[in-house]
Amino acid sequence: MSKLANDTRVFAIDPAIDVQGVRFKNRFGIELAAHLYLPKDFDSSKKYAAIAVSGPFGAVKEQSSGLYAQEMARRGFVAMAFDPSFTGESSGEPRYVASPDINTEDFSAAVDFLSLLDFVDAGRIGIIGICGWGGLALNAAAIDTRIKATVTSTMYNMSRVNANGYFDAMDADARYEMKKQLNAQRLEDARNGVYALAGGVADVLPDDAPWFVKDYHAYYKTPRGYHPRSLNSNGGWNKTSALSFINTPQLAYSDEIRSAVLMIHGEKAHSRYFSEDAFKKLTGDNKELLIIPGASHVDLYDNFEKIPFNKIETFFDTFLK
Repeated sequence: MSKLANDTRVFAIDPAIDVQGVRFKNRFGIELAAHLYLPKDFDSSKKYAAIAVSGPFGAVKEQSSGLYAQEMARRGFVAMAFDPSFTGESSGEPRYVASPDINTEDFSAAVDFLSLLDFVDAGRIGIIGICGWGGLALNAAAIDTRIKATVTSTMYNMSRVNANGYFDAMDADARYEMKKQLNAQRLEDARNGVYALAGGVADVLPDDAPWFVKDYHAYYKTPRGYHPRSLNSNGGWNKTSALSFINTPQLAYSDEIRSAVLMIHGEKAHSRYFSEDAFKKLTGDNKELLIIPGASHVDLYDNFEKIPFNKIETFFDTFLK
């Protein structure tokens, strides 16, 4: 653990919350960088419930996940926001690769790390996944029985959107053409020795851009949320990252999650169907879908008037006893 030497968080910082920079390895040997938020009036002799947070997909710990972690620390939890493999300050080569397997493992590696801290109760660990990391959080909960409670916020199923396009508009022929293009790009990358990037959120949007793209722009490309290490704020993922998600569907065993799940989504979010459909597959009386009136997808990144932190706190208090 170490004090943050260069604090570049984009949200309002609570000086009452101590934050430590930490690093730990996942099962693939990739070293992950994280910020560990300690509760107000932290006492190292106590045993705290802990929460690991990541997302949105293409963001870094200094953005939305750090905001969530700080708020949960304000409410008495040890909370950790981490950069996924290949992104931010985490290691992994080549850079800017996404993987349904490795990124699910990132959550379990975070659970490993938290479980070994002297001041964390290993039997009371939960996770929060935002945007594309909501789907990965559910994926982690399906395999990792140590995760006692999971919150997804404004969830994307990255396998589904990569394979089917938005609103499942892509058929098998269109998907085949996309795979041909991606594999041609793969060969080009191998020839050049460099992985071409897909591009993050555009600097300038056309007037007829979809409203949810304008919503992303308002977060990632303005002082509200811009960060120099954020993929979405800059060059984006490498173009061929989509291949592994197309061929590896997430949530195959989500119906076997026995631990508690709270899924949160905005009423006006273009992505709302991801949460609604994923929720239908969950079983047990410890699962809940909460639709926030009037909220868009990006509102749940940083809008305190829309993010139901009181509900999230109550959920973790209940299931991380």
